[in-house]
Amino acid sequence: MTIKHLFIAAMCIMLASCNTNCNTKVETKTKTKAMFQKKYTNADFYKDGVFQPEVAKKAYYEMFEYYGYPVTELIEKEAWYTDFGLGDFEHCGMGGIFWVNDSVNQYFSHDIYLLPCQMIPEHSHVKTKFPAKMESWMVRNGMCYNFSEVGEPTANAPVVPTSQQATTICKHCVEQHVGEVIHLPAIGTWHFLYAGNQGAIVHEYANYHDNAGLRFTQSAAKL
Repeated sequence: MTIKHLFIAAMCIMLASCNTNCNTKVETKTKTKAMFQKKYTNADFYKDGVFQPEVAKKAYYEMFEYYGYPVTELIEKEAWYTDFGLGDFEHCGMGGIFWVNDSVNQYFSHDIYLLPCQMIPEHSHVKTKFPAKMESWMVRNGMCYNFSEVGEPTANAPVVPTSQQATTICKHCVEQHVGEVIHLPAIGTWHFLYAGNQGAIVHEYANYHDNAGLRFTQSAAKL
């Protein structure tokens, strides 16, 4: 065998090895990632009937890690977690951070955090000394059901948590998936988000948010 033939044989072996390694990497990358699942219940979120925000934070941080959502210094400092005073955080509550809430220039940016099958209590925004809030939402991770009082009742819509059924008005809902944008259909109307079984991280864009203009259908709810 000549030197030329030896060189060609060596190159063939190297290419075959490269193809094998490349194929292995592709197969590794395409392995199905396990679904993010509900882990915590009200037994974890309350101690002697008192809401434990640090447990809520831990639950959200686990979801952030799953979805690759970066925890910045601002999130560590400014993010908040609430059960709206309703005592049912497993089913009705949220986390969030206001990136900006500017009353002078009238703009607002917010990230909403919802654990699997967690609902924001039904609410609306009314005019105060500021205009009533107009909102749009885009799902970044997971999915949610976007409920509104505007529109015909949706067949086979998910059943809202037991603690919210007596007061919930909205019957129309749209499944909202990653990258999809939905706008509040009319200013001042009742609405809420309800996460799917893998939770949801949602970007919200709006004009200035004035807590004084926030209304809930459940009178005990508060922010």
